[in-house]
Amino acid sequence: MADAKELEATAPGKWPWPVQIPLDILCGTDPVGKYIPPLLWLADAALTSLIIWKVPYTEIDWVAYMQQIKTFLAGERDYTLITGQTGPLVYPAAHVYTFTGLYYLTDHGENILLAQQIFGVLYMATLALVMLCYGKAKMPPYVFALLIVSKRLHSVFVLRCFNDCFAALFLWLTIYLFQRRFWTFGAVAFSLGLGIKMSLLVALPAVVILLFMGRGFWASLRLIWLMVQIQFALAVPFLAKNAKGYFGKAFELSRQFKYEWTVNWRFVPEDIFLSRGFALTLLAGHVTVLSAFIIHRWIKPADRTLLSMLPSFLKLQSPFTAKEEIVISSRLSPDFVMSSILTCMVIGMLFARSLHYQFYAYVAWSTPYLIARAFPNNISIALAFSYLQEDGWNTFPSTPLSSLKVVGTLAVAVAGMSAVALREDRSISMAAGNEGGRLEGDASAVKLPTKSRKNI
Repeated sequence: MADAKELEATAPGKWPWPVQIPLDILCGTDPVGKYIPPLLWLADAALTSLIIWKVPYTEIDWVAYMQQIKTFLAGERDYTLITGQTGPLVYPAAHVYTFTGLYYLTDHGENILLAQQIFGVLYMATLALVMLCYGKAKMPPYVFALLIVSKRLHSVFVLRCFNDCFAALFLWLTIYLFQRRFWTFGAVAFSLGLGIKMSLLVALPAVVILLFMGRGFWASLRLIWLMVQIQFALAVPFLAKNAKGYFGKAFELSRQFKYEWTVNWRFVPEDIFLSRGFALTLLAGHVTVLSAFIIHRWIKPADRTLLSMLPSFLKLQSPFTAKEEIVISSRLSPDFVMSSILTCMVIGMLFARSLHYQFYAYVAWSTPYLIARAFPNNISIALAFSYLQEDGWNTFPSTPLSSLKVVGTLAVAVAGMSAVALREDRSISMAAGNEGGRLEGDASAVKLPTKSRKNI
C-alpha cells in the first residue's frame, strides 16, 4: 500500500481549509485520522444494537440448523440422514459443533433474541479483525467508513444468523495472523473456517502460496498436512459411520443450484444457467484468471517463474536455498498478504456457479480494500462502487439489473487488482532501469523478526 508520502501526494489539495482539513483526515495525511477507525467501530456497535432491538428477525436457515443439530444430538452420525426443513445437512463438521454450542446457549434454539445478540458480538469481533487487517495494510481512514454502512451485511449477521458469519470470522483471523507472520496459527484458523463452510475453498490457492513463500517448501507442506488432519479430526464421528456420505454432503461440488435463489446470474436465461456448458465456462474462467494472478502477481516475491520451479516441485525439493527462503519470506508485507487472499476470494465469487445473499459476508469487507488499492484516495470512485454493490445485493428478489451490478462490481474489483499488478511491474522496471540493472536481494543481510523464523 502507499506510504504516507504517496498518500499526501495523491490526496486532494488546494481546497479551502474547511474542505481541505476533512479531506486530509479522510485520506490519512492528518494524524487525527488514526482516531476514525475506533470511533467508527463504536458507532457500528450502537447501530448493530439498534438493529437487533428495532428490526424484526427473519427466519431463513436458523430453524433448519437447529433441527439438524437435534438429530445429531439424538445420536445420528450418518450425514445423509441428518436433515432439516430446508433439506439435508450440507456443511462440514465444525458447523455442527459450532451450532451445537448455540443450540444449548439459546435454549435449544428457541431464544432467537439471544442468538441475535451472540451474532451481534460475532459481527463486532469480525469487524474489529477486519479493521486491524486494514490498519496493517495502511488503508486510509475513509475506507474504514465503508466497512460499517452495509444494510445487507448487518442483515446477514444479526437478522438471519447464517453460518457464513463464523466462516468469515476465521477468514479474517487467517489474514490477520498471516500479516503478523503467525503462519501455523493462521493455517489452523483457515482450516477451522473451512470446517464450517466449504466456501473458503476459493481462497485456498492464495493461502497455500503464502504458506509456501512465508514458511518455505517443507514447512509449508507440513502446514498443509496439518490443515488436512484438522478436517479429518473434526469429521471422525461421521467418517466412522459413512465417510462417503460425509464428504458427499459436506464438500458437495456437484450441487444443482436453483435459479430462483441466484443473486449473480439472474440476467442469464434459466436454461443456460442450469446447463453444464455454463458451469464449465465459469470453471474455465475461474481457472484462467486465477492462473494469471498466480503467475503474474502472487509468486512475484519468489523472484522465479512458476515454470522454473516446477522441476524442483516434481522432485519434492525446494527450489530455494534456506537463505533465499528467508529473503522471500521477508518480502511478504501485510498488504501483499491481504491483497492475495482477498483477490483470490473475490475471483471465486466472480465465477461462482451461484451466489446467495449470505455470501455477502465474504464480499462486503473485501471489495473496499481492493477498490482502494486500485484507485488510491479516490473517494468518489469508492463511494460510487460501494453504492452500486450494495444496491445489487440489497435487491430482493434479484433482477437482471441487480445481478449485473453484483457481477459488474466483482469484475471491476478483480480488474482493478490486475491493473495494480501492471502498475507495480512498471514501477519496478523503471526503478531497475534508473539504477542500471536489477538488484538481487542479499540473504545474509536480511534480518527477520524472531517470530517470523519460528514455526508459528
